[in-house]
Formats: sequence, C-alpha cells, structure tokens
Amino acid sequence: MTRVLILGAGGQIARHAIRMLADTDDELTLFLRDRRKLDSVPDGARVVEGDVLDTDTLVAAVHGQDIVYANLAGDVDRQAQAIVRSMEGAGVRRLIFITSLGIYDEVPGEFGRWNRSQIGSLLGPYRAAADAIEASGLDFTILRPAWLTDADEIDYEVTEKGEPFRGTEVSRKSVAALVVGIIREPSTWSRANLGVDKPGTEGDKPAFM
Repeated sequence: MTRVLILGAGGQIARHAIRMLADTDDELTLFLRDRRKLDSVPDGARVVEGDVLDTDTLVAAVHGQDIVYANLAGDVDRQAQAIVRSMEGAGVRRLIFITSLGIYDEVPGEFGRWNRSQIGSLLGPYRAAADAIEASGLDFTILRPAWLTDADEIDYEVTEKGEPFRGTEVSRKSVAALVVGIIREPSTWSRANLGVDKPGTEGDKPAFM
C-alpha cells in the first residue's frame, strides 16, 4: 500500500489519476479548496479542504505520506516552495509536480513562438517552481505537458530537460497515466524533468486551435 497525497485533486488531470488509482490498495488523500469539484471520492479516500499556502493544513496533510502529487495553478512558485518545506520537514521525499511546456524556452520553431505569445506571461512562476524543486533534496519528477486535450486516449512520449520539445498537444488522460505509472513504480523517472506530448502532433500550433 502506498500513501498518496494529491494536491489540486479537483483538477481534470488529477481526477483522471484518481479514477485510475481507485481500484488499487493505495491510500489516497485528496487535497483541494472545494470538495464539490470532485466527481466522486473512492472508497477509503480522505478529503482535505484547504489551501496549499495554509502552512498548518498542508503540513498536516503531508505528514505520513509516501508520495505527493501536485497539480496546481495560481501562485505555483509560492506553492512549490511551501510543498518543498513541508515535505522536507515531514521527511517525505517523493514528489510529482506538473508545470508547463516552454519554461526553458525549449519549444522550437513556429510553435515555440506561438506558445510564448499565448502563455509567455504565465511561464515565470512555473519556471520558479521547477527551480525550487530541483534545488531541493526531494526525489522529484517534474512534468511539462503540451497543450491539453480531453481525448479519451493514452498516447504519449517524453523528452528530457535540455532536449527540444516535440509535439503540440497531449491528452489529460495520458498525463494522468504517466503520473499513475510513477506512483506505482516510484523509482521511475527519479529526479527527472520531462516534456510530455502525443507523438505525431508536431506543427505550428495544436490542431484544436
């Protein structure tokens, strides 16, 4: 049994991951601001309503966990710092953290220019979050997904930090499957920083735009 804390459990990727983990013997703690965002709660899962920046609530949720999976928005740089402090204080080491493509200017060509024009102003906090995590002593995996779709498929490839990003899009279900694979085999992609895309989706922008 693995004890898993999911921060931002009401998000769409996280909800896919929760459904995939529901039939395992993992012990889930679902942390989010408003539990009404959850489609359903698996049997035995614990729900914590709170803000990641509320130190006491976060520390209490992190305590005793084996893995923390964070899928957050907003002040992600401050949130990442809070998570690192809480995990290091509690002696919890394994972290999976979702950021964004483009934080290293790793997206080449016309798609890279288009991506910067669309979300360039949002990338600074995600880069700062990744930097804080990489500077920590945690056993992390940072994921940088391409533009997200609701396709009911699991089809993805990864690129490592320092490699050019490849495709333009990937399904939320695919990112969730990668997260769940790491939860089930925590040694997978240890201290890795990965771009995630669907093979064959190279182009000037995502096909749905």
